Amino acid sequence: MQILRRAEYAAAFLIVLWLYAQSGAGWWWFALLFLVPDITMAGYIFGSRIGALVYNAGHSFLSVAALGMLMYVSGQQWLWPYVLIWAAHIAFDRMLGYGLKYASAFQNTHLGRIGRN
Repeated sequence: MQILRRAEYAAAFLIVLWLYAQSGAGWWWFALLFLVPDITMAGYIFGSRIGALVYNAGHSFLSVAALGMLMYVSGQQWLWPYVLIWAAHIAFDRMLGYGLKYASAFQNTHLGRIGRN
């Protein structure tokens, strides 16, 4: 099952890359911003409960969808590359096995435990 799940996220990652290529935005911009969602790990400075909340907000497809809807409703098409970069980051993380965090510990994710035991 893990192989299938990772393959699905790899497919999602490739689709988002294709959409990004179609957007005409520069790849240097993609490279520069790809890891920006990981800044949400800083939420763990305030403890695991707040950390998980902040991290999950930055690593949930719901947040990406909200930005996409805001872009669509407001007509702010310039946001499209950011939506795609953010979605690509999440798909890439999930492809590698990094999931949304539980408040119990950073290593406890909805995809299973990560890191060393």
